[in-house]
Amino acid sequence: MAKKVLVTGATGLVGSESVSFFCERDFEVYGVDNDMRAYFFGREASTSWNRKRLEEKYKNYKHYGFDIRDKESIEKLFKKHAFDLIIHTAAQPSHDWAAKEPLTDFSINATATLYLLENFRKFCKEAVFIFTSTNKVYGDTPNRLPFIERKTRWELPKTHKLYRGIGESMSIDDTMHSIFGASKVASDVMVQEYGKYFGLKTVCFRLGCITGPLHSGAKLHGFLAYLVKCIATDTIYTIFGYKGKQVRDNIQSYDLVTAFYEFYKKPRRGEVYNMGGSRHSNISILEAIEKTEKFLKKKAKVAYNPKNRQGDHIWYISDVSRFQKHYPDWKYRYDRDAIIKELCLSGHFS
Repeated sequence: MAKKVLVTGATGLVGSESVSFFCERDFEVYGVDNDMRAYFFGREASTSWNRKRLEEKYKNYKHYGFDIRDKESIEKLFKKHAFDLIIHTAAQPSHDWAAKEPLTDFSINATATLYLLENFRKFCKEAVFIFTSTNKVYGDTPNRLPFIERKTRWELPKTHKLYRGIGESMSIDDTMHSIFGASKVASDVMVQEYGKYFGLKTVCFRLGCITGPLHSGAKLHGFLAYLVKCIATDTIYTIFGYKGKQVRDNIQSYDLVTAFYEFYKKPRRGEVYNMGGSRHSNISILEAIEKTEKFLKKKAKVAYNPKNRQGDHIWYISDVSRFQKHYPDWKYRYDRDAIIKELCLSGHFS
């Protein structure tokens, strides 16, 4: 009998990559997504096209269009299917947007996560629960690091203990998380607690920037995908603060989902991993603009706002060595050039 996977946020970037990955390995995959991205970021960020693509491509995929805050529908789904794996990617993902509607943000990111965890505990406690957390749980603590200004980026001295990247031991206390970050802290800690307290197989992946050709990038979310879309469509791209030298590590969604798979095959209880492009794949905004211009053979239209986004990271690179130690078979497929080239060639700029 085929194993059953539940994916929330199934038509988003990580969710749809997860659907494809497990469908192609003959799992029965059930997705939940009501296209809230269109509400958050406008019609341009809608993922309805991705739902259609998944339903047409995979006969072993079943889609549900209800809201993950719908407690009764969640319980009904868990009663109907004994899931072997839950991949919870659904979220309100923008720290800018969260400040507009904190109650909406918290109800999606935290309360709905608790609904899922409790149904997981009641109906399929032998399953594996994978949660996509965020590096925003560390708030703006990374901004206290002693950065050096280079020509195209902010950087740490090579002798600094965090030069390789930020690890899981960084404190989540005494920092400004943003409203979004605070709601994700709540869900992150609860996922850990269901592992530690109830002894269930849970994991939080604290993610940096995730990207890929299936990303419906928008102004408030989806750094690389949105930047590429702007340059491709002659749209002005606005840089907010830090001279455009802020650094992000970027991981392609396929590489992230293969990390999920490694954890699923050999799960642990109440685990936490920082996950991103690490030193393998990181880039500043200025560097990303230059590389995209070269791939597209087009000049970017750029505006600069000297005021940085509140709580935004100056530099964030993930130290993924803990995950690599636990799962040595996991390897990156994409580096930063491959990621940007793929985005440029995808043609998905609608």
